[in-house]
Amino acid sequence: MRPRDTSEKAWQYFIQLLRRVPPAQKVQNVFELCEVVRRLIEADVRRCHPGASDREVFLRVAARRLGIETVRRVYGWDPGSNDPVPDRP
Repeated sequence: MRPRDTSEKAWQYFIQLLRRVPPAQKVQNVFELCEVVRRLIEADVRRCHPGASDREVFLRVAARRLGIETVRRVYGWDPGSNDPVPDRP
């Protein structure tokens, strides 16, 4: 989907460039982008919870990425509660 601020000609050129990228590089780009997103989420968690331990930050990032229900089920902790952060299993 072409961004509204991009001309059709520029968009087609961009698509041509993307098609030239080798598959292995595309996969690498996806992994790098996922890491950037994880770091942005982590930075926001640390901003919102400045006193959080590394474990709490890990669990809060997991809750944002995987969902609260998954974190409750897998780690036994609800980020919305006042319960202490559980130690590692």
